[in-house]
Amino acid sequence: MNRTTLSLIAGATALAAVTGFAAVTSPDTSAPDTTATAAELPVERTSLTCPTPSVSDLAETTYTSFTPVTKGTGSDGKAELRPAVTESTDGKDGKDGKTGKASGKGDKDGEGEKEAKAFLTAKEPGKPLAEDVSGSDSPALVGTADGKFAPGWTVQQTTEVAAGTGRGLLGAACTAPDTDFWFPGASTAADRTDYVHLVNPDDSAAVVDIELYGRDGALETTTGEGITVAPHSDDPVLLSTLTTEKLDNVTVHVSVRSGRVGASVQALDDKLGGDWLGASVDPAGSLVIPGIPKDATAVRLIAFAPGDADADLKVRLASPTGQITPAGNETLHLKAGMTGAVDLGDVMRGEPGSLVLTPTGRSVPVVAAVRVVRGKGAGQETAFIPATRPVGTRATVVDNRAKGTTLSLTAPFGAAEVKVTASAGSEGGTPATKSFTIKAGTTQQVEAPVPSGLKGTYALTVESVSGGEVHGARTITDAQDGVSAFTVQTLPDDRGTVAVPKADQDLSVLQQ
Repeated sequence: MNRTTLSLIAGATALAAVTGFAAVTSPDTSAPDTTATAAELPVERTSLTCPTPSVSDLAETTYTSFTPVTKGTGSDGKAELRPAVTESTDGKDGKDGKTGKASGKGDKDGEGEKEAKAFLTAKEPGKPLAEDVSGSDSPALVGTADGKFAPGWTVQQTTEVAAGTGRGLLGAACTAPDTDFWFPGASTAADRTDYVHLVNPDDSAAVVDIELYGRDGALETTTGEGITVAPHSDDPVLLSTLTTEKLDNVTVHVSVRSGRVGASVQALDDKLGGDWLGASVDPAGSLVIPGIPKDATAVRLIAFAPGDADADLKVRLASPTGQITPAGNETLHLKAGMTGAVDLGDVMRGEPGSLVLTPTGRSVPVVAAVRVVRGKGAGQETAFIPATRPVGTRATVVDNRAKGTTLSLTAPFGAAEVKVTASAGSEGGTPATKSFTIKAGTTQQVEAPVPSGLKGTYALTVESVSGGEVHGARTITDAQDGVSAFTVQTLPDDRGTVAVPKADQDLSVLQQ
């Protein structure tokens, strides 16, 4: 008996649920509105990439994996992180030991490559799992999660470096591979050592272009075009080798011609320590940069307008009592294709806050980030906060500790209510939940819940309940020999579900 299924809607449903990929297009006014009949279904597979954490022998890195419990998933699935570089079947690493790139060798004299052993395998949703590594030997990692582990899967790498360039606390949320990334806030100055890490998780090579933009426009680069990233590799590209210009404020654009990569910038300063600079949200007319610590001693805003039109932005600081205008920096003018930067100094004045950028007139897409400095003199440390998506339905951040964790939430355009859940601890503890109302235009450093009987670290999951959009960020602090070590991670929507239109009519046809 032959059976032929002609249901296009069923096919689209399966594709969306498996990939978790959502495309945003201009609305088709001639098509019927299916929004009211769309169902939110959990994604069934997702992937992440984690760059090589450090080249320092003094580095101590913790990887934490967590998936929040999601209704509607099946009972099966798994989430694993593996070294990006494959292993050869003769027992040697399938890579060039100096570069960390896949060698491309194999199938010669019986030799070949096999997938590396799992570095970390999650055990159950709702409970974080952590793994520690020491020194400079930790490779880049790639991972996939499917079934009940896929929706909202979150992985963080946190590295402590005791001394040397980039010393301090460096934190990064592992990112999904993609084809386009913007990083305002990088540098090619003499006192900075900035790398763009390109992690290729796939079996075929990726071809990548890296463009740099300074205060006067595009920088001439010698080797930034057509960079081939070998399969299963992490290719760290030193920005200062791409151009002869030495600039403090540079916007990096990573675009992928073929394939896909995970991309992130590691910014290492000789005096101010180091951290990871995550990608800004896609270019937009209005941006929110949440969670600037209240004890920041210096705040620098870096922004870039990638189109052909200049951008004029209102700059507002959402404080605990409402939005205020930084004195002398009410607006920011960005020339098209040129990186703009403004030093806001100690604008926080002992209160947590978030920057809200909105157009003064015509909306022009921009990207932005801030560099934050804490401490004084030799004890200073730096971190970066990119503009980010709102929390949306749900967002999660992991590797929270019993001490030194703060959660900031801002509702820039309208009051909102959220629910915050602390997971069980990685080594024990009972989950806890609190609800908060964030007033319109304010930033609140909330007293986040902590698991009772906590052992190890835990995850914080923020869910929107009602009201306007909410943006969030988590700060980890860890004083190290007088250094104000810290790192900040934003909480964008985890995109753990996709909207799938419901069928009004069964179009399946059964033929015998």
